[in-house]
Amino acid sequence: MDYEKLGLKAGIEIHQQLDTAEKLFCRCPTTLRDASERTGEFHRYLRATESELGEIDRAAREEMKLVRKFRYYTYDTVCLVEHDEEPPAPMNPEALEICLTIAKMLEMTPVEQVHTMRKLVIDGSNTSGFQRTALVALSGALPGGCRVETICLEEEAAQRVEDETFSLDRLGIPLIEITTAPCMHTPEAVQEVAGHIGMVLRSTGRVKRGLGTIRQDINVSIADGARVEIKGVQDLDLIAEVVRREAERQTNLLAIRDELRERGARVDHTVVDVTALFAGTASSILKKAKAILAVRLCGFAGLVGRVIQPGRRLGSEMSDYAKKCGVGGIFHTDELPAYGVTAEEVARLREFVGAAEEDCVAIVAATRQRAGCAAEQVMIRAEMAISGVPEETRKMLEEGSTAYMRPLPGAARMYPETDVFEVAIGDALWESIAVPELLTGRAERFVREFGLDEGLARQVAFSERLALFEKAVSAGVRPTLAARTLLGTCRELARDGVDVARVSEEEILALLSAVEAGRAAKEAIPDLLAELARTAGGAGTPGERVDAAIETMGPAVSQADVEEIVRRIVAEREAFAREKGMGALGPLMGVVMQELRGSVDGKVISETLRRELQRLLS
Repeated sequence: MDYEKLGLKAGIEIHQQLDTAEKLFCRCPTTLRDASERTGEFHRYLRATESELGEIDRAAREEMKLVRKFRYYTYDTVCLVEHDEEPPAPMNPEALEICLTIAKMLEMTPVEQVHTMRKLVIDGSNTSGFQRTALVALSGALPGGCRVETICLEEEAAQRVEDETFSLDRLGIPLIEITTAPCMHTPEAVQEVAGHIGMVLRSTGRVKRGLGTIRQDINVSIADGARVEIKGVQDLDLIAEVVRREAERQTNLLAIRDELRERGARVDHTVVDVTALFAGTASSILKKAKAILAVRLCGFAGLVGRVIQPGRRLGSEMSDYAKKCGVGGIFHTDELPAYGVTAEEVARLREFVGAAEEDCVAIVAATRQRAGCAAEQVMIRAEMAISGVPEETRKMLEEGSTAYMRPLPGAARMYPETDVFEVAIGDALWESIAVPELLTGRAERFVREFGLDEGLARQVAFSERLALFEKAVSAGVRPTLAARTLLGTCRELARDGVDVARVSEEEILALLSAVEAGRAAKEAIPDLLAELARTAGGAGTPGERVDAAIETMGPAVSQADVEEIVRRIVAEREAFAREKGMGALGPLMGVVMQELRGSVDGKVISETLRRELQRLLS
């Protein structure tokens, strides 16, 4: 696609959990729990409140179409603030400091006072019906001339367990929101900027790592299209594909709009009860429905079933809107007969509602109330198709396509939080904020100072094990040994089913120090790590546990023992050694290593074997 011709514009909102000891507005720990550890649960109904101007936000109004009962799991690590039964505590100063650090790294200007606002959210992810958020800094620099518009500090939402059930362990974890200008014009540029911001965040060493700790929302539009916000893109490598597919979707919707207008398409707003037509149907979905309602879409034939992005059709969009009323989806005549609906039933349906050949008929099946609501939603989305591309908030599906969530929120969504005092950001506080070294700069330094190759240096710098690597090097461990153990050996063991995560950082550090002190061979590291993982949780200090693991490898092998074993092995294979000459070093090395089972450093064995071969051949 020619993105310049399309007029593609995109911006990013990055949400990153901060690695603080306590939550943003209470003193509870930021520890995630398994749902099986819950100590209780309670239920809530949520509804939208009016703004200061007496308006209800359009996104919240959409969520209120269906009355839902939410269930919340509670734990011994959450308090009444998460329950919304106690006022919030003052803003966490550690979270604010991290937020200011990131703002300074992006060359932003802090606000003079941080005021907390309430952002209306009634999808169940907040027990209070709103999310607390505060503007911290404005206008920052990004590569390629792009800019960061704002940084906000807000509380993380509750984690959805399933359907209408949420877990309160995540609710309230400090979250930084970084919003860019719509300054990217290709899918690749969006992914590059997201990658740069992610690198800046990780450079602080004070953000949480792992799946779900960072999320990207992407705002995309094309000329004649509309701004669409795509929520919850967690995989950096999928960002460019998400943007490509959204540009494709909007392009196809505009093409459908033009064809609908050429046909003079319209929506018949008469909702027809066709329940009796399907009295003897074989369709399991229609058979159990209390009411089946039909909507005639004049001039829509062939277009409701048209693909707009991989795995998605215009009918999928209508179905998404209908689902807001609690139905499972819709049927339409562009895809029927199917799903147990016969050709004869389709013909009777078209005749009953007065559909011409160029018309499409959509049907919804549910209780009468839900079916009526869903039919209205189908008509709303069909009218939008004639207008073009609607402004929406969408969620990412697998592989990068998207589905409708709700309308874009408006200004009525925000109102002041009166329970939290403002926080002043004076010159002294701003000047006290230290700017950490970027990970890219750290990788370059590792090449210069430690002699690591560029690829390994970058892997180390961007690894979650970075702090342990630097601690090991400071303790006298060779950088290459530390890097290859943390990035190579640990990963290979995990791939082989060893639970390396059970080995503490202190034990890994003690093990590497033991190798450097000559008390264990580096070849024994995989076996020793596996032994430490197997006996995790045992008694003793990390050093004592490493010593015990070394003892399981057998008694220490002296240099004299190595020389004796090498002489014996060479003597047993003298004919082979004389035939191959020094070329026998490699094969014989494997034999010796197998016998010593990693109890001696490979370099020591190699040097001993080389001397013995040279003696034999001379």
